[in-house]
Amino acid sequence: MQEVFFQDLGRRSYKEVWDYQEMLLKQNVDLKQAAFTSPQTDVKQVDTQHHLLFVEHSPVYTLGKSGKEEHVLISEAERAEKGIEYFHINRGGDITFHGPEQLVGYPILDLDKFKTDLGWYLRSLEEVIILTMADYGLKGARSSGETGVWLDPDIKGKERKICAMGIKCSRWITMHGFAFNINTDLRYFDYIVPCGIQDKAVTSLEKELGHAVPMEEVKQKVLTHFQAVFQCRISGL
Repeated sequence: MQEVFFQDLGRRSYKEVWDYQEMLLKQNVDLKQAAFTSPQTDVKQVDTQHHLLFVEHSPVYTLGKSGKEEHVLISEAERAEKGIEYFHINRGGDITFHGPEQLVGYPILDLDKFKTDLGWYLRSLEEVIILTMADYGLKGARSSGETGVWLDPDIKGKERKICAMGIKCSRWITMHGFAFNINTDLRYFDYIVPCGIQDKAVTSLEKELGHAVPMEEVKQKVLTHFQAVFQCRISGL
């Protein structure tokens, strides 16, 4: 059973945590590169460390490496006026929003010690959120050809996304992750084309349930399901 080191970073700016993720990824990649000087190296024996970071960001839009600038619908001046930062970053996916009362999770995992399959990894992250939603009586689902977790993805006009996902992977070390809307101010999504997907709504636990949900409660549920889905042990709780 793999051990995953957990940190709840609280409220942090985006760039600070992006840099921290990059540092953790580089530490693991460097360990692998050093170990692979020997052809007899067993990748599962390299002393890489798994991490799981939770954070709430100050308002920010992030655009994935293949995203389209035109999916940002407000100008730089308007973003500055509203106090929204903006970064073009190195994950997959298009444009999304991070902000207060949204649970952002960044797993830095060595998939050589889990399963070297990015499809499996993304479906596993989705399953963590689907199981958490079920605890609140909500039926989370996948949308064909799209990542993340949705409600009613197959009912035209009712599709709404509650959790966005985008990752980067280097030598099977992951970074970036998921953004789960808990009590998020959904008006921020009005100024972008979320994930580059036209004509589909964004929602939150608060909107679906009709009341605010304690963030700490959601965090504990996500951690419980993360351990179960990835069959790991989370330390640092």
